[in-house]
Amino acid sequence: MDIILSQGSRKKILLPFFLCGLVLLQSCQRKAVPTLPDKPKSLEIEEINFGYLHSKARMIFRDDKKERDIKANIRIRKDSVIWMTFSKSSIQGGKALINKDSITIVSTVDKEYYVFDYVELSKRFNFKIDYAVLEAAMLGNPIRSKESTDEIGREGEFDKLLQKEGSVTIKSLINPIIRKIEQVELIESSTNNTLKLQYANFQPLGEKSYPYNGIVSIFYKTAAGIINNTITFEYTKVEIGDKELKFPFNIPKRYDRR
Repeated sequence: MDIILSQGSRKKILLPFFLCGLVLLQSCQRKAVPTLPDKPKSLEIEEINFGYLHSKARMIFRDDKKERDIKANIRIRKDSVIWMTFSKSSIQGGKALINKDSITIVSTVDKEYYVFDYVELSKRFNFKIDYAVLEAAMLGNPIRSKESTDEIGREGEFDKLLQKEGSVTIKSLINPIIRKIEQVELIESSTNNTLKLQYANFQPLGEKSYPYNGIVSIFYKTAAGIINNTITFEYTKVEIGDKELKFPFNIPKRYDRR
């Protein structure tokens, strides 16, 4: 599916990053903040919480060759499942189902599908990737729980949280006024492969705030060369509640598994 999936190994590499980032979201317009100490004594991060979430978004994929503009319909059952459909010019191009066991991507254009295993993805990127990480990235919540061994400090007007997982350094920048994450950067030390999530345009959602805009930036070295792509998100609708949503998902028998 040209809208969402490229061909060959490039496609297989981009999809996990897309999903890890699905999630997403550009640096917020800076507000003037009071002078704060060099190192905060504690670090508070506001997390969005809900039973079910339904949203609609515009997503723009950019690489060194072209730009793709698609629309996405997204549903989430907290701590359970993420469901998405993708379309361009009112024509459905694909769908995805992310649960605690696996990630399944279906291309209705190419009549094929992909299934990704979290263990395989984690080994590939030297970082633990599971359902909780993907859901947190989509919501602007911390992608890794804060531990006593983590470092906290200041970077410009932001509180900074530094975490390590194997060879990967995770740097989160938190707006100390609204207590929301505005940027997360993951860097793999041996390769300098980088994934950056930027969150922006925070608006009220229930009793908390939700980032309606964002960017996922990918810098990744492969045997074929360097991948340097961006995915821009703009939510046009976000609703949360406890009313049960449906997650219809099937793969036609004639579709090929890739």
